[in-house]
Amino acid sequence: MTGFWLRLLITALGLWIAEAVVPGIRFSTPMSLLAAALLLGLVNAFVRPVLVILTFPITVLSLGLFLWVINAVLMMLVSSLLSGFILEGFGSALFGAFVVSVTSWIASRYIGPRGRVEVLVIDR
Repeated sequence: MTGFWLRLLITALGLWIAEAVVPGIRFSTPMSLLAAALLLGLVNAFVRPVLVILTFPITVLSLGLFLWVINAVLMMLVSSLLSGFILEGFGSALFGAFVVSVTSWIASRYIGPRGRVEVLVIDR
């Protein structure tokens, strides 16, 4: 259960950084930021696999770059479902999805498969 909360906070951190960096992404309250992180996690868990399977040929032809478009579409879906998450256009969603993905990728390097923080120490 700790892993769930940790990943939720990482997604919220990514959304917060995206709000600071990307023009066109805004949250009305901090609670709407957390709600968007939760909803984005649920959408990524249930809707994203279906979209990835349906768009597999396009993903292969684009060498995987179409997954970035899928992430942006899912971000727009979350924005349409949550009134406190304002997203102005597809460009903002595309750049915001990139920021959230990079933030999650960097943070995931320190989290193990069970959701625990893992740090590798190498003695020389």
